[in-house]
Amino acid sequence: MGRSSGACSLLGSAQLLLLLLSLALGSAAAQKGSTWKTLSGKAPVIVAKGGFSGLFPDSSFYAYQTLGTHSSPDTAVWCDVRLTKDGGGICLPSIDMDNCTVIANVFPQGKKTYNVNGVSTVGWFSVDYTSTDLLNVSLKQSVLSRAYAYDGIFPITRVETVYTQFNPAAVWLNVQQDSFYSQFKLSMRSYILSLSKKFVVDYISSPEVNFLTSISGRVSKKTKLVFRFLDERSIEPSTNQTYGSMLKNLTFVKTFASGILVPKSYIWPVTPDNYLLPYTSVVDDAHKAGLEIYAADFANDFTISYNYSFDPLAEYLSFIDNGAFSVDGVLSDFPITPSEAVGCFSNLNTSKIDHAKPLVISHNGASGDYPDCTDQAYEKAVADGADVIDCPVQVTKDGILLCMSSVDLMDVTTVAKSQFASQVTTINDLKAGPGVFTFNLTWDDISKNLKPMISNPAINLYQYRNPRNKNAGNFMRLSDFLTFAKGKDLSGIMITVEHAAFMAEELGFGVVDAVIKALDDSGYNKQTAQNVMIQSTNSSVLVKFKQETKYNLVYMIEENVRDAAPSSLADIKKFANAVSVSTTSVFPETHYYLTNQTNNLVPTLHSAGLQVYVYVLMNEFGSQPNDFFADATAQINAYVQGANVDGVITDFPGTAHRYKLNSCTSMGKNAPLFMSPPTPGGLLSTMPAQPPAAAPMPLLTDADVAEPALPPVSNTTTPASPSHAALRMQTDVLILVTLLMLCASLI
Repeated sequence: MGRSSGACSLLGSAQLLLLLLSLALGSAAAQKGSTWKTLSGKAPVIVAKGGFSGLFPDSSFYAYQTLGTHSSPDTAVWCDVRLTKDGGGICLPSIDMDNCTVIANVFPQGKKTYNVNGVSTVGWFSVDYTSTDLLNVSLKQSVLSRAYAYDGIFPITRVETVYTQFNPAAVWLNVQQDSFYSQFKLSMRSYILSLSKKFVVDYISSPEVNFLTSISGRVSKKTKLVFRFLDERSIEPSTNQTYGSMLKNLTFVKTFASGILVPKSYIWPVTPDNYLLPYTSVVDDAHKAGLEIYAADFANDFTISYNYSFDPLAEYLSFIDNGAFSVDGVLSDFPITPSEAVGCFSNLNTSKIDHAKPLVISHNGASGDYPDCTDQAYEKAVADGADVIDCPVQVTKDGILLCMSSVDLMDVTTVAKSQFASQVTTINDLKAGPGVFTFNLTWDDISKNLKPMISNPAINLYQYRNPRNKNAGNFMRLSDFLTFAKGKDLSGIMITVEHAAFMAEELGFGVVDAVIKALDDSGYNKQTAQNVMIQSTNSSVLVKFKQETKYNLVYMIEENVRDAAPSSLADIKKFANAVSVSTTSVFPETHYYLTNQTNNLVPTLHSAGLQVYVYVLMNEFGSQPNDFFADATAQINAYVQGANVDGVITDFPGTAHRYKLNSCTSMGKNAPLFMSPPTPGGLLSTMPAQPPAAAPMPLLTDADVAEPALPPVSNTTTPASPSHAALRMQTDVLILVTLLMLCASLI
């Protein structure tokens, strides 16, 4: 008895070579010096639910084929086995075929109602169709929030085809509703036993005790039988006990199974507002009973606990590398991420500080976890291993420089709910629409009456950041920031200066001189331990800093550009040491897919001797193209390994710092294939229907870079007012309102 070797003719020589290379390289990554806290002491098993079902329809050709390059080579392939009318076995994630296929279009009159384990269920069922009937029925994505570009393309996969066409390292067959099929005189037991005589079945799982006991001792001794726990309150049909009560009797489970598969919440429960509770004793209990324990329900694009900061890799590590226990395997829709966890990110010294490339530069501190530019955001950024922390400076009414990500207090504070809400003005030079600006209020007004407000850039996808701390922390003046940073293990600080011309002309405030003075007062002009970086989108600002200081200057290209003309490079070199560019300028995208447009921006900037930092990286999966697999680590890897940037500007410096420590980077050409950066346009090319092509991005020219010198500071004594025109408009409105009220009282 052996595995089928049919993959040679079906995958093609090139694909087979790629798969063999993956086997050779990837296995080295998983070999760790330390002992895993699994039952066997071996690395946890990665189980790909329906293949790479997070991106492609569950159990489709692409979902299974993709595992060769985007998962560990020893990944086990999962198939939810269903039986057809003629006793054939197929892989489908749902008993209602309408949830995962287009069967309703092919057989519109096929809807039925059946009793499924005591529950009346309406839908289309495989037991009503023969294998031949289903040849024209194709698969679709079973999770509605996922991309539907591959719906209706791939046929239903027969269980035997999983072996003959994909030749997986291991196969896991899940039998979810054995008792259902007996109503139709179909025997799942007979099918599984027959299959096991032809192929090696590595794992068989089921939530039904009777099914597992019926095959125990009748399959190969190498086959592991796994009892699957459902919701704790659900009833197991064979024993009529809840799964929660059965969890307390694992010695009974051991009589017919070698392992258990549990929802991840059994191990790490969460509060109603989605924060982690202390882990339970389930893993330890299972191991004491001699049972392996596998955790289910992992998906990068599902909501995970806020404790993980939208980082799915962090979640996997909490189950396999937490110092206390390790599960024996994980069941995932995105097997690339547990592959990273097991192969590259376990057993790391995360306290190690490494200020080498790529630089990890915070964006408003650790603004993914705390409100922008607050003391807690900066403390978190330092604790998480940021190399550089940043302060975007604004000015108050009484001339105090503070760190704040927006000049409009409406964006980042609770001013809209304060007594200052009426001080709204419109200043088109700063932003479209009305706002309450930092220079409308004094430092005391802000620090004593307002609270910070966390940013939520993915709010359109209902992804909210750390709600418990949405107003946590204290505002920081630039002087506070400099004092805080000076004693920390940082390679440097970055101060961002914008609106300098407006401040000089309209507020009578010289922000460049004020920043230089603050740095001098803090002693930064007389130290070399920390690099001082000044960033701006305005060349005039950086020119003035270059004239008056020796700080490193970073030119931020605000627009998306495909490349830089030689003339623009010559201009930038006159005043900057580095350039910040947008993620889209590095990897153009359309409809959440990377395109194959040729962007030479990074190598062009490097050729001019300029370092390149990419902004802004976020962990929320909704902010990333599908090519990054809803995995913030894969995103960072693409920019570092694929685009060769020198630094990343990120809301989540902890994720980027951990990336720098991974054990696979040092492996060079021997790194596993799943750590290879994506090919731009590669995923897009697999789509049968191409989305509209994105328009080419413009070239950065010298006209985009060159600016007149900063204007002299006006005679206005304090930054007490917005633009004079705006002030006159606001005054006129108040006079008009007063006159109208007076007229109304006279009437």
